[in-house]
Amino acid sequence: MSLARARPSRPIPLAELLRFGLPAMLALVLAVFSALAPGFLTVANVTGVLVNSVALTAIVALAMTLAVASGGTDLSVGTAVDLGGLAFIAAVSAGQPVALAVLFGLLAGIGTGLCNALLIARLGITPFLATLGTLFIGHSLQQLATDGGNPLYVPAGRITPALAFIGHGTGLGVPLALWLVLGLGVGIGLLLGRTRFGREVLAVGVQAPVALYSGLPVRRILALIYGASGVIAALAGILLSAHVNAYVPYAGNAYLLDSIGAAFIGTALSRTGRANVPGTLLGVALFGFTTNGLLLIGWNFYWQQVGTGVLILLTLILAFAGRGRSG
Repeated sequence: MSLARARPSRPIPLAELLRFGLPAMLALVLAVFSALAPGFLTVANVTGVLVNSVALTAIVALAMTLAVASGGTDLSVGTAVDLGGLAFIAAVSAGQPVALAVLFGLLAGIGTGLCNALLIARLGITPFLATLGTLFIGHSLQQLATDGGNPLYVPAGRITPALAFIGHGTGLGVPLALWLVLGLGVGIGLLLGRTRFGREVLAVGVQAPVALYSGLPVRRILALIYGASGVIAALAGILLSAHVNAYVPYAGNAYLLDSIGAAFIGTALSRTGRANVPGTLLGVALFGFTTNGLLLIGWNFYWQQVGTGVLILLTLILAFAGRGRSG
């Protein structure tokens, strides 16, 4: 018979429970809408939400997570989505191979990121203002390239199997977009959590002046972060354009607010309030399933925005209450 005495069980602190307000809120949303809307928690509906609503928003939100982790916000992610899609579709429509068109799309994202990097690293403009300027420049470029903002459709003869695979392809039964979300999520998670560069990014995000006085190349770090953000967002633009076989002007702006919201609401999952990949993805899922659930129960579009906003505020109130108790 063991003489070891059982350790007395300790109650879980309320602060720890409150920190998990975001996953708890997502679970509550799933439970409530599955009860109110019979078709909500079906395989077909969940798959549709993940593919059509969550996947592309998640990719853009992961790009935003990098910016938020470094202490800023990238207002040009929607522009990078649009320019990436425009360059990709223009190349496909001109008869270029799809692989080369993808490269053009990514180069458009790199150009967006380099513009931000130049403004931030060389001219010392704050990320918020720099990316705001890039947003306006990107809008003008789209208008100039499309005669005022006309959609650009791929001619029927240019729709190849390679293009169809990017827009609708699957691997092991899972859509390509979800595989990209998984790959980017793991990559960015490891970058921020397991590498020296990631620790430097987080240090800049906590207190940039202290990081600068500590010898960190703050401007170079910010330039790399915003460059990467542009490329990742352009990838979403390529997927979106391939999915509809067209470039739709300013479609990328639809992802801007959701990506900002998901990245910031995702900080609720962190004990220290930092941007993190799991929190961002949960935030995107919360947005996607809430919008879908409200649509299924027949809420007016404007009330959908109210419902989503209330959920965000409740989640953040729980998170801040948890931090207050732990502090």
